Amino acid sequence: MKRREFLESMIAAGVMAGSGLEALAGEKKQPNIVWIFSDDHSYQALGAYGSRLAQLDPTPNIDKLAEEGMLFERCYVENSICAPSRATLLTGKFSHLHGKKTNKGGFNYDQQLFPKLLRENGYQTAMIGKIHLSGQPQGFDYWEVLPGQGRYYNPTFRTAQGRTRYKGYTTDIITDRALRWLKQKRDPNNPFMLMLHHKAPHRRWLPAERHMDKYADTHIPEPETLFDDYQTRGTAAHKQDMTIAETMRMQKDLKVNTNRPEAADGQYERRNKYYQEHKDELKGRDLVRWKYQLYMKDYLRCIRALDENVKRVLDYLEESGLAENTVVMYSSDQGFYNGEHGWFDKRFMYEESFRSPLIVRWPGVVKPNSSCDALVQNIDFAQTFLDIADIPIPRNMQGRSIVPLLKGRTPRDWRDYLYYHYYEYPAVHSVRKHEGIAGRRFKLIRFYGKGVPGGEEWEFYDLRKDPREVNNVYGNPEYAAQIEEMKAELKRLKKQYKVSGK
Repeated sequence: MKRREFLESMIAAGVMAGSGLEALAGEKKQPNIVWIFSDDHSYQALGAYGSRLAQLDPTPNIDKLAEEGMLFERCYVENSICAPSRATLLTGKFSHLHGKKTNKGGFNYDQQLFPKLLRENGYQTAMIGKIHLSGQPQGFDYWEVLPGQGRYYNPTFRTAQGRTRYKGYTTDIITDRALRWLKQKRDPNNPFMLMLHHKAPHRRWLPAERHMDKYADTHIPEPETLFDDYQTRGTAAHKQDMTIAETMRMQKDLKVNTNRPEAADGQYERRNKYYQEHKDELKGRDLVRWKYQLYMKDYLRCIRALDENVKRVLDYLEESGLAENTVVMYSSDQGFYNGEHGWFDKRFMYEESFRSPLIVRWPGVVKPNSSCDALVQNIDFAQTFLDIADIPIPRNMQGRSIVPLLKGRTPRDWRDYLYYHYYEYPAVHSVRKHEGIAGRRFKLIRFYGKGVPGGEEWEFYDLRKDPREVNNVYGNPEYAAQIEEMKAELKRLKKQYKVSGK
C-alpha cells in the first residue's frame, strides 16, 4: 500500500487520534519537481562554475539559482551523446541496458521509466521541449516535444493529437508552452513533475534576433589548449573529426559566404546585417581564432536566451506561491568543448564533455549557496526524482539517489569511481569507441575496436597534476601500481553494471 493510501485508510478508519499519525497527515505535501534540461551546455559556460567564460556573465539567472541552492562540482554522464543521455535520464540505467547506445535507431518506451512510477504514485507528469528519442513518449500526462533536433525558429511540436507549428524563437516557445501547462493544464491538488527540455545551445547555434549584437565588441577568452597537438595521446585524439580548424563549416556553422542563410529559416537575412564576410587572407592559427570568436559568440547568445527563460520559470514559481514546495534542478545532457583541445562537440571521456552542470534548489532542504564535490552521474537522476517524491526505488536502477547529498550528508559508502562507455563509431565526428573509469584524481581510458591500431589503446591521466588532460602518462612506471589498481576497478564496475563483451 502506498504511503498516501495508508494515511487515507487510517483517517477513514478513525484511528488517527492519539496514534501519532496526525503529525504524519499534517506533513508538508510531496514536493513538485521542475527539471530544466539544456542541450550541450558546458559547465565552462555557466558563470557559477567560475571558468574563463564566467567574466562574460553568461548566465546570471542560473547563477542565482546556484546561490539559492547547491552546485555540484563533479557531475558526469555515462555516455556523452544526446539520445543515450536522455534515455539514461528516463531509466536510471546505463546505455547497454536501456538499449540506446547511440543516436541512431529508436527507443523502447515500453520499459520501466521513472515518470511512469511518478504517475502511479499520484504525480502529474509533463514533458515539454526536446526529447530527442523517437517513438511515442510514455509516462507523461501531457507531452509536447520537438521532432528530432527541432528548429531554432518557428518550430513544429509533436503532441498526442498531432503536430502544431508556432511562430517565434524556440527557447521562448518551449517556456511559453511549459508555463501554459503550469497555469492552465495541471491539477493544483496534486504534485507535479515538469520536464522542461531546451534545444539550446545545440549546434548550429542560432540566437534570438534580440541577442545578435551581444558580444559584438567582446573578445571571448581562448582556452589554453586551443592549439593542442595531442602529442602524448593515441589514435582517437589524432583521428577525430571535430576540430574548429577543419570540421567547423563556414556556411552552416558560422553563417558566412552564403546568400541564402539556412540559419534563420528564411525569416531574415542575417549575414549582411550581423556577420562579416570570411577574409581569405586569414590562414592557420589566425583563421582558427577568427572562427572560434564567431562560434563562441553565437553559442553564448543562445545561452543568454536560455538563461532569460529560466528566469521566467523561476519568477512564475515565486509569483504563484509554488516556489516554496518545488525542487528546481538544472542540468545539461552532457558537457561540450568550447575550443578546448581545438574542438567543439562532445563524445570523449575527457573532462569538458564527460562533465556536465548540475544545480539544485530545494527550499528548506538544500542549504543556499552550497556546493558538493561527491561524484554523481546521470544514472542517479531517476532515483533522485523518486526519492524526492518518497516513492520506492526499483532495485534494477543502477544509480543512487543524491538526496542525502542535497541534505548535506555524503554516505560513507558513496562511490569512488565512475564508469563511462561511448559506442558510436564509425559515425559523425569519428570518435573511437572507448570506456573507462574516473575518480577524484586519476582517469583511465581504454579505446578499442575498429579504427584503433591493434584493437586497443590506453590512456591515463593524473588530474591533479594535469587538469587539462594533455599528458597521457599510461607508460610512466611511476603510475604502474595505480594503473593496475584502476584496471581491476574497471573490471569490477563492468561486472557490477552488467557490461558484457571485451
